[in-house]
Amino acid sequence: MLHPDRLLPPDPATRAVARDLLAGVQSLPLVCPHGHTDPRWWGEDPAFPDAAELLVIPDHYVVRMLVSQGVPFEALGIGMGAETDRRAVWRTFASHYPLFRGTPSRMWIDHALSEVFGLRERPSAANADAQFDAIGEMLATPAFRPRALYDRFGIEVIATTDDALSDLRHHEHAQGWHGRVIPTYRPDAVTDPEAEGYAENVERLGDLTGEDATSWRGYLAAHRRRRLWFSDRGATATDHGHPTAATLDLEEAQASALFQRALRGHADASEAEALRAQMLTEFARMSLDDGLVMQLHAGSRRNHSRGVLRRYGRDRGFDIPARTDWVGGLRPLLNAVGMDPRLTLILFTLDESSYARELAPLAGAYPCLRLGPPWWFHDSPEGMRRFREQALETAGFENTAGFNDDTRALPSIPARHDVARRVDCAMLAELVTTHRLDEAEAHAIAPRLAVGLAREAYRL
Repeated sequence: MLHPDRLLPPDPATRAVARDLLAGVQSLPLVCPHGHTDPRWWGEDPAFPDAAELLVIPDHYVVRMLVSQGVPFEALGIGMGAETDRRAVWRTFASHYPLFRGTPSRMWIDHALSEVFGLRERPSAANADAQFDAIGEMLATPAFRPRALYDRFGIEVIATTDDALSDLRHHEHAQGWHGRVIPTYRPDAVTDPEAEGYAENVERLGDLTGEDATSWRGYLAAHRRRRLWFSDRGATATDHGHPTAATLDLEEAQASALFQRALRGHADASEAEALRAQMLTEFARMSLDDGLVMQLHAGSRRNHSRGVLRRYGRDRGFDIPARTDWVGGLRPLLNAVGMDPRLTLILFTLDESSYARELAPLAGAYPCLRLGPPWWFHDSPEGMRRFREQALETAGFENTAGFNDDTRALPSIPARHDVARRVDCAMLAELVTTHRLDEAEAHAIAPRLAVGLAREAYRL
């Protein structure tokens, strides 16, 4: 299923350089500083139940494509009255596998089926049952449990993304194991007034930290304590998923009044946005003290379909990219702390039009900024290529944060790193054969793109 020269340049001379570069990075460990794997996998090391539960039902890329072609959510094991026979779910997926031709999902799944499970055919209606059984038999063995796959994939470190209120018990359970699994502080549930149960979440934050989180100063102190608690358990980063890149730097009295309106449920949409914006600047200031790297994922219109959200819940493939104003949005934060070298702020966008116009010029000027790799819909060979083409000439290589897989699908992790390394080696080879880099420079840059920049950006 996998051609050895996939994603490499067709020109023979350039392809030869790319092959040589790829050979130098293929065996490097996988550094995974941002992702969404289930902490329970690492704490309890359970067996995965079956192919459908592993590769179909939780994968919003797979689900959205099938739904777009008229496959009901229920046929994919999702929602009230959903199909409970996982073999039937796999059959539905396998019979529709041609829908994924040319997509990143096809590459990732082909890679998982071939390299992880040793299969030699793509899924189809004809082989669905045989593949379901073969994968099931393998998943029942110790070699396919999460910790064994961690070792097999050559993972050096992997970060989970954890709610600020999480007890991190699975991280505690994983401490006796040699693998390095670290949490990430994700405070959205206690910083977004539009989040479900916001006021109760804030109260819980106060209970956990011993601070009066219902006052503005106590609320900020509670976050500081909670961040340190995460840091003591290995966290090196925070993560913030916001609909926009807006930041503010309000006077204390203004911020306090805004917070009180939100806490009482009186904040309208613009005030909720203002509080989120203020909190990004507050978190940036906290990072100056505790050293946690800050990640901002902005520009997703989440749960675009109200009907899908109501019937099937969140993360069902109906989060849609939106235009994002980075230059105006980040200016208050950057004016406050953007020149302080103690801060690292990694930016992720779903608005590709902003790469050359806004993000690369910002990262090419402010010492705190790094550009994260193409995210979500743009985590693809073409998306990676567009990112390099648009960001390189203004931000260079060193103002980027390397690669992270940002996935919740464990079998796709090596596939995603493989794609990124191949795309980067192809791009570097073209720079060599067009005499913009010499070959020694390309060999120095390739491992930094594969692992070095991520280690440095995330302080690993």
